[in-house]
Amino acid sequence: MKTNIALIGFMGTGKTAVGKALAEKLGKKFIELDSLIEQKTGKAIPEIFKQDGEIVFRELEIEVTKEVAEGKNQVIACGGGVVLNKINIDRLRKESLIVYLTASPKIILKRTSNDAEERPLLKVANPALTIQGLLKFRKPFYERAADIKINTSKLGVDAVVEQIIEKLQEDESFNF
Repeated sequence: MKTNIALIGFMGTGKTAVGKALAEKLGKKFIELDSLIEQKTGKAIPEIFKQDGEIVFRELEIEVTKEVAEGKNQVIACGGGVVLNKINIDRLRKESLIVYLTASPKIILKRTSNDAEERPLLKVANPALTIQGLLKFRKPFYERAADIKINTSKLGVDAVVEQIIEKLQEDESFNF
């Protein structure tokens, strides 16, 4: 039986906010992969991208995902690009039900526009176009990885948490 919930999806879909609330509601440990990477390296994610590049960041992401994936009773908020390396999803799938949070490009832009400094992939001239392009590219990866899919565009955190719990109750491979 799986006891972890891994939240995947693009930036701005609510993985961190929903993850914290879900973990609290279910009495599970909350883990954010990007925060673990920052702790491990002593650098903020934008610094890693700028100084070391995306490839180094993705290698760190694989390493941290491997460590976390074997734990139990966790809600794991994954970085938006965690799905780009199949090995991450294969490792998460062993102990986790994977919940794909989605939102419209317009909502994502709205939710992320205040923190572009913390989002290296959006430090571009036209973030809206970048969001659309990245979403189009990543969507098949998210879809393939997901056990459950929830659109957060018009929902508050509590409503998303409730929907996730409802779907988990329907899944016989998950153990609360």
